[in-house]
Amino acid sequence: MEKNLNTENSFSFPRIGKRRSKSIPETFSFKLDRPEPKGCDENQIPDDLSLEPGLNHDQILEEVDQFIQKFALGEDKWKAPEIPNCFEPLFRMVESKIAIYEQREASFKFGQNQEEDTSFFNSVRRISKIINNLDEFPADSATTCCFNRADSARHRAMLLLEYEFRALLDKSKLNCNINIDSKTPKTPKQSFFNSTQETDGPEYDSKIEEGFPSFSPESIAIMNQIATVMIFAGYEAECCITYSGLGLKALDVDLNKQGFENINVEDIQKMNWESMEVEIDNWIHIVKYCTTTLFSAEGKLCNSVFSEHPIIARRLFCDLTTSLTVRLLNFPNALVLAKRYSTEKLFKYLDIYETLRDMNPDIGDDSLAQELIYEISVAQCRIGEAAVSIFCQLENSIKNDNGRIPVASGAVHPLTRYTMNYLKYACEYKDTLEQVFQQHFEMLGSIWQKVEDQESKNVIENDDWSPKTSPFSLKLMMVMGLLDANIDKKSKLYRDPALRYIFLMNNGRYILQKIKGSTEIYEMMGHSWSRKRTSDLRQYHKNYQRETWGKVLQCLSHEGLQMNGKVSKAILKERFKNFNTLLEEIVKTQSTWVVSDEQLQSELRVSISAVVIPAYRSFLGRFMSYLDNSRQAEKYIKYQPEDIEGLIDKLFEGNATSMGRRRT
Repeated sequence: MEKNLNTENSFSFPRIGKRRSKSIPETFSFKLDRPEPKGCDENQIPDDLSLEPGLNHDQILEEVDQFIQKFALGEDKWKAPEIPNCFEPLFRMVESKIAIYEQREASFKFGQNQEEDTSFFNSVRRISKIINNLDEFPADSATTCCFNRADSARHRAMLLLEYEFRALLDKSKLNCNINIDSKTPKTPKQSFFNSTQETDGPEYDSKIEEGFPSFSPESIAIMNQIATVMIFAGYEAECCITYSGLGLKALDVDLNKQGFENINVEDIQKMNWESMEVEIDNWIHIVKYCTTTLFSAEGKLCNSVFSEHPIIARRLFCDLTTSLTVRLLNFPNALVLAKRYSTEKLFKYLDIYETLRDMNPDIGDDSLAQELIYEISVAQCRIGEAAVSIFCQLENSIKNDNGRIPVASGAVHPLTRYTMNYLKYACEYKDTLEQVFQQHFEMLGSIWQKVEDQESKNVIENDDWSPKTSPFSLKLMMVMGLLDANIDKKSKLYRDPALRYIFLMNNGRYILQKIKGSTEIYEMMGHSWSRKRTSDLRQYHKNYQRETWGKVLQCLSHEGLQMNGKVSKAILKERFKNFNTLLEEIVKTQSTWVVSDEQLQSELRVSISAVVIPAYRSFLGRFMSYLDNSRQAEKYIKYQPEDIEGLIDKLFEGNATSMGRRRT
């Protein structure tokens, strides 16, 4: 059944006869031997006009081309030309072909015969050339009737072409994509529209890039021909509006397939963080899909469909990309407006920042492109400022940690673990954080200079290993300074000085190992900082030995044992008794203490053994004989050196059975 392509609901073309509507002068004639048509109204097609006897199709096309060529040479352009006999047959045959296309029940009207389609496009181009030539003469000239007649034929052709253009572009019909059967026999007879002289229109498979999963090469070739003819005929606006409208629809289809949803501030306020993480990951996936796949494919499609008009292709691609990108930017902008910041969200915000940073669609350098790049930059800057605010919350969490209960057994404080793991993960985004903080301090202006001057004073040594004072490295050093101060404050909660130094060693060693395990942090903190931290740990170690084992070693001192030149057995017994008591108390207490770092634990035990066992062995060897004849020798000499070494190996294991009896 024939489809009506002239309905106002489907298309918005202006009415035909744009230039003239006046009556035709009586002197006008088509110069045909046949009787003159009854009228030349723009909506009326003469039905009794036929070819002049002996005038075949090729001759008609040849005469049309000769007229166009002659007019192009500028001969007598001031004078209205004589209308050739070939025009009306051309118009009628074009309209006849339009009627045949309209009656086809296939989803797409074109594509069944490539030669026939191409000749039709070329004939429509001829009509457009005729109209352009005749349009130079006044409305009351002898060319008016022919102009209106040609405009009527062209208008019908434009309606058909726009219908086909829509059908080909509409992704809801992609399953019905044009399928030109290679087995379909081509008619051996030359079509009426074929001409060896007309080669203006693009041929199939010419300049058409393949690789569009949604469009076959044949359908792209037809769209290319349609767009070229419509633009040549002066219907650029209609063609571009159709392409843009359906292009946006197609992009929406692609985004929906990727799971894209429009999320606003209210939606974000209602979401828990787990759901928001899923949405962020999905948004990043969609943006990367658009920038790496969708935009590239759309750009190639524009260039292929509008290969004869690269400026139009660029503009359409820019419009479509801009429209889609603005929609994508709504999500990060909504995240910033919601202001649901907390330290654990930093990394997702940095992922968004990096995605926006890499989001650089190649859409040209005109004003619209620059505006889009600016919008992306603004969204990136907002996310960057949000990331700075989130990172600064780490400082606040350290400052506000004022717990008065010491960590059991002198173990690594949870704040130390959290802070160092947080910094380790954050420094995996080192380059991004450097960029974020650099932009932040540039926005602050002179304030940054004051911060830089103040923090630069805290650089320990100005040698080749000193850290670079970038904004982020300074911020990192500020965080480390706060953490050091917090650990020192918490160490004073322990009543036992020895346990205090175990706590400082545990936390200091944990921090040092984390920094050495992260190249990024180590480079920013610098070799001098690491060297000072190691020196501090050695001092804590010495202080621990002095507080814990100093009294033990005093028991093993050779001084003070003699009275009147002889070794006093009473004093000697008291020394062994005190040694045993102190050793047992230390083992009982410090076996519940925790040194989680195996290397530090081993170093402590080895250093204790190296001090205590040789001293005990020497003391025992020197004075044991004074108790050999005593029945109570075993009472005072309870341990051999090997026994003491075994006891030392029980230290710092965090024995759960003794935890309830520990001292702090």
